Amino acid sequence: MAEKQRITVPRVKLGTQGFEVSKLGFGCMGLTGIYNDPVPEEVGISIIKHAFDQGITFFDTSDVYGPHTNELLVGKALKQLPREKVQLATKFGVVKINGSQLQTICGTPEYVRSCCEASLKRLDVEYIDLYYQHRIDTTVPIEDTVRTTKISNLDNNIGSLGVKLTDEELEEISAAIPINEVAGGRLINESFIRASWKFANTPAKESLTY
Repeated sequence: MAEKQRITVPRVKLGTQGFEVSKLGFGCMGLTGIYNDPVPEEVGISIIKHAFDQGITFFDTSDVYGPHTNELLVGKALKQLPREKVQLATKFGVVKINGSQLQTICGTPEYVRSCCEASLKRLDVEYIDLYYQHRIDTTVPIEDTVRTTKISNLDNNIGSLGVKLTDEELEEISAAIPINEVAGGRLINESFIRASWKFANTPAKESLTY
């Protein structure tokens, strides 16, 4: 029997810190159920391992998925994969969720640090490659939230920081940074907040809807 041909997934750099991931990532949310029933733990682990075997190395989770059970599942799967070849992303910011309605959002420096420490423990890893804000806490200046992670870098436990931005915040940033240096606003659907990401190798001016 002929050996199956392995698919080569291209690599792409995110941001300006040299962070490189597989261009196709795997969002792990559904493994523990949000819009669907959770899969058995052994099935979830096998799915993550299969994705890695197919060339996907970028895996995304969040402390609110489950809540907490998604990070635990991903952490168990990582024990069966070469950690140095996996790019792990998780998120903070949503304290409580009820169905599809966000209930409580927090971006205080103290909360961010406690979330990061808890995620590290659940994932059972020494570092998180990409740590980003799930939703913006409009009661906390964004610079206070970011300062906790980007400048202090949480004692070097995170590799990169990502923050979702509103249109108003994008305008503020655009006043200081040329528009072609910032990715456009992206809208998943009317229930989700616009987000902007800065990619190292993607056009930045036009907004995309997906």
